[in-house]
Amino acid sequence: MELRQLRYFVTVATELNFGRAAERLHIAGPSLSQQIKALERDLACRLFDRDRRSVTLTECGETLLPKAQSLLTQADDLRRTAAGMGAREPVRLGYVNWRPDDLLGRVAGVAQLHVDTWVLPSHAQVRRVADESIDLAICWVTAGDLAEHGLRADLIGADRLYAVGTGTGEVRASDTLVLVDGDTASWASWNAYAEEFADATGARIVRTRDGGITGPAFFDHARKLRRPVLNSPKGQTTPIPPDLARREIVAPTPFWTWSLVSRQDETRAPVLATIAALTADVGGLGLETGTPWLPSDDPHATVTPKV
Repeated sequence: MELRQLRYFVTVATELNFGRAAERLHIAGPSLSQQIKALERDLACRLFDRDRRSVTLTECGETLLPKAQSLLTQADDLRRTAAGMGAREPVRLGYVNWRPDDLLGRVAGVAQLHVDTWVLPSHAQVRRVADESIDLAICWVTAGDLAEHGLRADLIGADRLYAVGTGTGEVRASDTLVLVDGDTASWASWNAYAEEFADATGARIVRTRDGGITGPAFFDHARKLRRPVLNSPKGQTTPIPPDLARREIVAPTPFWTWSLVSRQDETRAPVLATIAALTADVGGLGLETGTPWLPSDDPHATVTPKV
């Protein structure tokens, strides 16, 4: 049972309508229903009676609603208390190339967040958290890395990766190409992801040494290879030249997860409050529906459905 699920329960109980509750929570309707069902399994009781026209609280739901509201109030009080402590101690955060647009807004009043301008690859940011150079990092990480360095990972973002090439329409994962770069110091995380994706789906690996995972060299590869090329998370927001097109990938759809990485033994209130603020109501980010693909050692692989 998670505070997030209790917040979902209280919102549905207030609205008595799953659609309106999902809009308030900024999550997909199916995801909200799945989380309520998971909470009902954990509590071993049904919280709502629902049909196509109405939603009502069961006797169990009516009994538990004020207790859930009280727990959420206590959690908010905890955050406010931590916020007062956090004002005295900055929290150092590193990232790779993605971070939430409202990053500073989420922690306003919670902690003094110092965003490190030293942008490094994911594996380097993981080591910086482990050796306490920074407190938190937004990066891609494996379960093996977490276990080795005594770290934890909270899901904070997910990119649905697409391919770039000529033509239009969807393309099967098995019909894509994947670039792997010889510069392992810069591209270790991407190379590991790309090689497992190719092994799992039948996509073909193309090895390069020109830094062409992103930028103009990537588009040159897409032109020369004449097949859709999987785009890396660093290239997701780069404008595509007019002679090429974005191709959605299916069967399965590759996702790249972004974790908020911290130390397992972290006890400082400002850091814990920052984690809570940045991960509140994140939801499944699309990983809970369809046929998403994640590497087997991705710590968030359990979010994806069994296919």
